[in-house]
Amino acid sequence: MSAYGAWTIGFALIYTLALIIVGNVAKRKTTRGDGYFVGGRNFRWWTVAFCITGLFSGSTYISIVELSYLTGVSAVWYGVAETIQVLIIALLIIKPFRKKMLTTVSGLIGDRYGRGAKALSGAITAFAFPMWSVATAIAFASAFHVFTGISLSVSVAFTALLLFIYLQAGGMWSVAFTQTMNTIVFALMFIVGAIAFFINPGISGIQQLAVDRPELFDFGGAGLQVILVWFGTFFVNVILAQAAFQMALSAKSPEEGQKGLIIAEIMSLPFIFFGVLFGLSAAVVVPGESLGLVALPLYLMEVLPAPLVGLFFLGIWACALGWGAPCQFSGATSLGKDTGSAIFPQANPEQLVKYTKWSLLILTGLMIVFGTLRTEQSAWWNVFAWTIRNSATFAPVVAAIFWPLVTRSAVVSSLATGFTSGLLWYHLGGWAPDQFFLNIHPVWIGMSVNIATIVFVTVLTTLGKWSIQPKEKAAKGFGFLAVGIVLVAINVAYFQPLYEQGLFGLVAFAAVIAFFITTMLFVREKDTAHRIAKTA
Repeated sequence: MSAYGAWTIGFALIYTLALIIVGNVAKRKTTRGDGYFVGGRNFRWWTVAFCITGLFSGSTYISIVELSYLTGVSAVWYGVAETIQVLIIALLIIKPFRKKMLTTVSGLIGDRYGRGAKALSGAITAFAFPMWSVATAIAFASAFHVFTGISLSVSVAFTALLLFIYLQAGGMWSVAFTQTMNTIVFALMFIVGAIAFFINPGISGIQQLAVDRPELFDFGGAGLQVILVWFGTFFVNVILAQAAFQMALSAKSPEEGQKGLIIAEIMSLPFIFFGVLFGLSAAVVVPGESLGLVALPLYLMEVLPAPLVGLFFLGIWACALGWGAPCQFSGATSLGKDTGSAIFPQANPEQLVKYTKWSLLILTGLMIVFGTLRTEQSAWWNVFAWTIRNSATFAPVVAAIFWPLVTRSAVVSSLATGFTSGLLWYHLGGWAPDQFFLNIHPVWIGMSVNIATIVFVTVLTTLGKWSIQPKEKAAKGFGFLAVGIVLVAINVAYFQPLYEQGLFGLVAFAAVIAFFITTMLFVREKDTAHRIAKTA
């Protein structure tokens, strides 16, 4: 093992040990099941801000570093999309979800549609979270691999086990403390990285890179379809961002959670800037690497002594903890609390906590398996996880909030068909990060099937129980219907250019959304329609 490896692993182990000790102290705060899952809903706004910064900004930073090395400044759009998502959650989502005392998205589905829907949505949600954890673990594992020579797969397994040991401690209170400490470590990482930048390549090096490789300074370099998928998945994720909800809804009040989210927006800006800067710096000093996250440690080894490199990658480990720990914990909450309570409805809060801890072990195993399947392309893992989770749960969550007519069989069917269609489309496209079957991204297919299933099954299984809402109340419905028809017409009239640009699937999905909203506005339960008519 090199000196770089010794310093990096030493820092990570000492830091994790300190967090484990504090996590065990946090157990004193988890005297009730609610305390374990949502911190007793006692967080102040600054705790929420630290939690959300560690969650989204740490993950986004790693993805941007990787993407900027490979595709240049276009990686900034990944950060912009994530930032807009958090802002929408703060302004529109937190208050109504707090009124519902939401803990998990799968719990929301289960409370509305029964044990079968809760079990399936909890399992699907849990299946996706280790993929997000792998996305950030790959960054630290890449450094571990470069410094020690140990394979990337084993490095990911080491990272997963550290996460598991840590999370066994104090639940959400442990996560909250970790995110607070991670914020300090992030600042140290940026300082060390800035030192490396000014040593080599410096401003002149970036200027020369613009001359030698101008494609890296094209804001569309990642590809229009890929960039739109980033925005699309983040926007759709607004009502499905379970880990973020679990943190923000742990606040004392919805206002505290909302304020914490907005402050986290401001704190996220350095992650976007430095992510692009460090990725481009690595492209100057260590060109030609196929894996951006392997190029990063190679770059730092060229310009910094071992202790500073170790301190920088302590920041990367903090990113892995900041994203991976909440993801593993939230996924385990869905599997242990939601799926567990669906299978064992008589389970008490203490038993649900026990199921959640067992679930952490299961998800750790999944994380290791995923790490052996694909130990590159961190951003791909993020988008893949969003695809399969959102393809299953988007329509059921929307229905639970806005469409009372939906049946349990429709929800279970849409969970299953959305999940499997997203996976199948990825398979047909060879699991590639930027080349898709029929040039349509799997997320548009999976979510469209998800919506179509819930609509058709609901309408068919409730024949005789619904009617068309009176026209006096359907102005919005006709408006969305017109939007859907226009979008279909655009897809037909401009099929060739839209298809070549990879936009056909996005426009088609937008049309499906418009028709979905139209259906929810028009097709209502008979009693509801009669009440509306009488009121009018």
